[in-house]
Amino acid sequence: MIKSDSILIVDDEPDVFDILEGILFKEGYQLHYASNGYEVFKFLESSLPDLILLDVMMPDSDGMDICRKIKQIPEWNSIPIIMITALNSKETLAQCLEAGAQDFIGKPVSTLEVRARVRSMLRLKKQHDELEKSRQKLEQLLLLREDMANAVIHDLRNPVVVIGLACELLTLTNLTEKQSQKVNQIAFSAQQLNHQLNSLLLMAKLESAQEVLNPKPVNLSVLLQEVVNEFEAQTLKKAINLTAKIPEAKRLVMVDPDLMKRVLENLLNNAIKFSPTNGYVSIEVEYPVETNTVKVHVRDSGSGVKDELKQSIFEKYEIGQRFEGIAQTGLGLAFCKMVIDAHQGSLSITDNQPQGAIFTLELNAELQFVVAS
Repeated sequence: MIKSDSILIVDDEPDVFDILEGILFKEGYQLHYASNGYEVFKFLESSLPDLILLDVMMPDSDGMDICRKIKQIPEWNSIPIIMITALNSKETLAQCLEAGAQDFIGKPVSTLEVRARVRSMLRLKKQHDELEKSRQKLEQLLLLREDMANAVIHDLRNPVVVIGLACELLTLTNLTEKQSQKVNQIAFSAQQLNHQLNSLLLMAKLESAQEVLNPKPVNLSVLLQEVVNEFEAQTLKKAINLTAKIPEAKRLVMVDPDLMKRVLENLLNNAIKFSPTNGYVSIEVEYPVETNTVKVHVRDSGSGVKDELKQSIFEKYEIGQRFEGIAQTGLGLAFCKMVIDAHQGSLSITDNQPQGAIFTLELNAELQFVVAS
């Protein structure tokens, strides 16, 4: 059985209700009546109509005020309101819309106008309700997908760890040089996969606000030097000229050291990966005098990032087209951006000259501690 639309008519004069009832009765609507604000809110607490016809001027109640209060309550906000007013000045009509009403009808009411505006508003309400149902359904599907993805990631971690352990055991046996190379290749791939799985899990926690930061006073210069040392072998293998400008720290930063180290590793690895063989990468820590901040600049000599990608490149799974032949996962930069955002900092990208990109990480002043001299 199809439910008929429900309309609440609010007017202090019973005669007006009788007129509107006569106009709308044959339309098959469920009509309800309230004579003041108290009766309106009492009705709404137990039943939500599909439409409210609300008189602007009533002796004991201000229709504008009733409309504002209804629109301030989330559960009632979506109920469309048509104001009925004898004041047809542009100022009054503007006030109706500012109060939250969707439409208005002038007095004396016209049968054709009332029916047309009521039908139009109920049609819009149905469309709104259908869209809201679709949104809620999509939201549930997205949550289900995230839950399934997280479950899969958790299940994948164990076999990846087993692969790594198996590779360690194989290195203890008598392997030929070629076999040893393959085992090392498998071990490195397993390590990379484990790193990506950990990043996915951490990103999911950051998105759902489940990840709790463990901030500590950190010397960013020392931390960055540790990261640079870790990449020496990788830069030698690719013949990358890596320069590091890391002055003595003038400030400590209040950050989660483990997460911040992973951010620096991702940014440096990204720069090395996208720079050509015999290219250069530079990394610099800056302690601006004019601001109580700390900045890290990572420059590469790759093909750069197109202007249209400079915003979307920080989104999950956005890999762009930066350098052909380079394996890209679309997670590293998104991970960095989420961690920096969680620390109330900023991560941006600009063009390097004559070619390449510059990623700049900046931590806000409220997260800093001045080092005692």
